[in-house]
Amino acid sequence: MTTTKVVAAPSHEKVDWSSLDWAMIHRQVRRLQMRIAKAAREGNTREVKAFQRLLTRSFSAKALAVKRVTDNQGKKTPGVDGETWSTPKAKSEAILSLKRNGYRPKPLRRVYIPKSNGKQRPLGIPTMRDRAMQALYKLALEPVAETLADGHSYGFRPERSTADAIAQCFISLSQTFSAQWILEGDIRSCFDKINHEWLMNNVPLDKDILQKWLKAGFIDRGILFPTEAGTPQGGVISPVLANMALDGLEAKLRGLETELRKQSRQRQKVHMVRYADDFIITGCSQEMLRDMVQPLVADFLRERGLELSPEKTRITHIEEGFDFLGQNIRKYGGTLLITPSRKNVKAFLDKVRKVLKENRTAKQVNLINLLNPIIRGWANYHRHVVVMKTFSKVEHLIWRALWQWCKRRHPKKGSRWIKEKYFKNLGPRKWVFAATTGRVRDDGQPVLIKLVNPAYIKIRRHIKIIGKANPYDPKWEPYFSQRRLLSKGIRYGRVVHPADFS
Repeated sequence: MTTTKVVAAPSHEKVDWSSLDWAMIHRQVRRLQMRIAKAAREGNTREVKAFQRLLTRSFSAKALAVKRVTDNQGKKTPGVDGETWSTPKAKSEAILSLKRNGYRPKPLRRVYIPKSNGKQRPLGIPTMRDRAMQALYKLALEPVAETLADGHSYGFRPERSTADAIAQCFISLSQTFSAQWILEGDIRSCFDKINHEWLMNNVPLDKDILQKWLKAGFIDRGILFPTEAGTPQGGVISPVLANMALDGLEAKLRGLETELRKQSRQRQKVHMVRYADDFIITGCSQEMLRDMVQPLVADFLRERGLELSPEKTRITHIEEGFDFLGQNIRKYGGTLLITPSRKNVKAFLDKVRKVLKENRTAKQVNLINLLNPIIRGWANYHRHVVVMKTFSKVEHLIWRALWQWCKRRHPKKGSRWIKEKYFKNLGPRKWVFAATTGRVRDDGQPVLIKLVNPAYIKIRRHIKIIGKANPYDPKWEPYFSQRRLLSKGIRYGRVVHPADFS
């Protein structure tokens, strides 16, 4: 007996969630997204609106929107209505509920998460239905945003990462003739301050729906508060709106560099690298960055209701170095080195020590299962930079913390007994924190689980994405396919060169 896969259904008919053909749904949505991107490249706003309307009313897009909000990490976090879509029946019914007519979003549930500086960041949690509606309209807006985006913007964009932003910093600062001064910029409360009027006038999205989201308000400690500015952190579509508000700054800086070059006949080396609301701008002199670039950035942000954060915005020489996205970028004797920042390393070690402190009586196997994702995630994040010395130091500090954890559990036992109980000799490696899982291999040997050792994480240099690459443009498909293979360590065929897309 074969199961029929469903790829579409009338808006009034119920569907079986388990019978949906997701491969075909993805293809249908992507086909429409490519048509939206093509219309945006050609500047045809009427076609953009028509294809967006077609996409947001399609069954495939609605099904994909529901899938995305029920598969992510926040799927068990309810909004003000307390609802979550955890069953196939609820997900199937949710597809039919995504209708524009009569739609009215509910207020956001306000929660606070701690920041590194001791302050708290407000987070707005929409209801599941509002999340799905935002995911649906994000499918229609993202192709336009990617087509019009700044080339060196890397935050909250498909196929881009912090590693791309750091690699661009290396390109802009590593040469002997590169800029020596950096403007470190940070936008104060970016998501909370974006001007609603600017968004309404400049974001190519259904104005009625967009206005309802912007004015939905939030509930904090049982009190309803209106929203007069900003797009809430926690909203599915908020990162795209914030990126669109900041796009265009790169072109402004290029215009300034061209004007200055006409006056002095020298390159001013003005380059920007942005990740969400954090950015750096390079320049040939401190005076130029202070007197020309910073006022230009302030004027650009003022139009959007934003301003620079005085305590986090500074001008630095490359030999002093600066921290960006958890990395420290600095020149030593003319050589640029990018290493994990001290602040980032400390935060990571504090997290490891906290896990050990909170699990003093846990089984060794359970402790390893808790620590491995933390250590592996941190090491993989930094594996693209100069990190071997840091990895070795971190390995030693983690060992010391583990040794204290072991001694605390057995205060009356000697060091040799503790070592034999908790640490193994595996080939050339000594003092491996490992334990048997209780399972047995085919050859009769017990299955061991061992703690990830950062010093044994393979260093792999990151290949930066081409700035103008657009995942919604068909001509870039071979390029992105090859990048996905390279990310898995697979080399296939001829390497795609940037000149192929000039």
